[in-house]
Amino acid sequence: MTPKSAPKKIILGITGGIAAYKSLSLIRLFKKSGHEVKVVITKNGLQFVTPLTLETLSQNAIHSDCFTRNEPFSVEHISYAEWADVVVIAPASANIIGKFANGIADDALSTLLLAVKKPIFLAPAMNVNMYENEAVQRNLAQLEKQGCHIIEPTEGDLACGISAKGRMEEPEKIFEIITQFFAEKKKWLGKRAVVTAGPTYEPIDPVRFIGNHSSGLMGFALAEKLAAQGAEVTLITGPTALHTTNKKIQRIDVVTAKEMLDQTLAYSKNADIIIMAAAVADYTPKTVASEKIKKKNNDWELPLQKTTDILLELGKRKEKKQCLAGFALETENETENAKQKLQQKNADFIVLNSLKNKGAGFKCNTNQVTVFAKNGAVFEGKCKDKTEVAAEILEFVFKEFFE
Repeated sequence: MTPKSAPKKIILGITGGIAAYKSLSLIRLFKKSGHEVKVVITKNGLQFVTPLTLETLSQNAIHSDCFTRNEPFSVEHISYAEWADVVVIAPASANIIGKFANGIADDALSTLLLAVKKPIFLAPAMNVNMYENEAVQRNLAQLEKQGCHIIEPTEGDLACGISAKGRMEEPEKIFEIITQFFAEKKKWLGKRAVVTAGPTYEPIDPVRFIGNHSSGLMGFALAEKLAAQGAEVTLITGPTALHTTNKKIQRIDVVTAKEMLDQTLAYSKNADIIIMAAAVADYTPKTVASEKIKKKNNDWELPLQKTTDILLELGKRKEKKQCLAGFALETENETENAKQKLQQKNADFIVLNSLKNKGAGFKCNTNQVTVFAKNGAVFEGKCKDKTEVAAEILEFVFKEFFE
C-alpha cells in the first residue's frame, strides 16, 4: 500500500505523443489525493489533448506559450518553478529529453525545466528504436547525472503497431512513485550521514598517479538519496566529474587515500551513519618525485606501501549507536569474502559488488548488489539504475538498524 503524502504542488509537463491521453488519468489521481496541479504543455501536446479538458481536470489554467498576455504580468517559467514542489513530465518525448539534457529553452516547458530547482521526474514514451537510439540514451544518462528521476518505459503495444519497450509507464505506477518519494522524504530527518565516493589518486610524480576506474556514481547516488530523505549529509569524494544537485549536501573534495582518511575520521565522529562507498587505493608510492620521472631503457620498479584501511579504522572507533557500512568489490569467492570483511572490519553492513555481474561495477549507470547485515539479514538486489539501488540499500539499512 502506498503511504499518503501531504498535499503537494505538482507541475505536470505534457509533450506530443499518443501517451498524452494517460496524463488525464494522472491529473485525476493527483487531484483526488488533494494535490494541486498545474499543467505546462507543448504545442505538439495540444494536438492530443485539449486545453478545456486539462483545465477542467486540473482546475487551473494551462501554460503553453512563453509570450501570452492572457494572465497578469509575471515571468511564468520562473513563477511556476518557484511554486512547484515537484515537476513530472509524462509523457516525456525524445525532443524534450534532448532539449533538457543540452540546455535548450525554446518553449514554455523547456524553459521551465531550466529554471526549476525542485525534483524532476521524466516518464519517457516513444518508439522503441527512438528510445534505444544512442543519442536518447546519452541524454537520459546525462539527466540522471544531473539528479533527474527517470521512470523507465515498459514493454507493450506502441502507436507504431508493434509491441516493444517504449510505452509510458501507467499513470497509477507514476502516481505511486511520486507519492512514495514524498512519503519517504523525511525518513532520515535528524540523522547525520557521512558518505565517501569515487577513487583516490596516489601521486608518483607531478604527472603520474596510481588510481582506479571508480566514477563515484554509487556514492553520489547514496548521498543524494539520504539528503532527499532529510539527512544532513557530508560527501567526501575523490576526483570525479560528478556534481551534487541537493544544496544541503556538504561536499569535500580530496585526492589521496591519506586525505580521505583524515576527512572521514574528522567528520564521522558525530555521524549516525557512515557509508564507505569510495574505492580507496590499497597502496601508495613510498616516495613522490618532485619532478617528472624520465623514461628509462630498463624496467621501472616502483616501491609501494600500504595505505591505512579506513573502514577498519572506523570499525575500531565507532560507537554502538553508529551505523557503519562498507563496500566490497569482489571477483571470486564473493560471498565468503564479503562476510569475512563484515566481521573483520566491525561493520554493520557490507555491500557486495561482483564484477562478474553484467551491468555492475565501475563506470556503469546500473549496479547489482547483495547487502549483508551484521545481524544476519541479507538483501539480494537485481540489476537496476544506481539511484534505485541506492534507495534499496538505504531502505534495508534503515529497517535493520534504525527501526
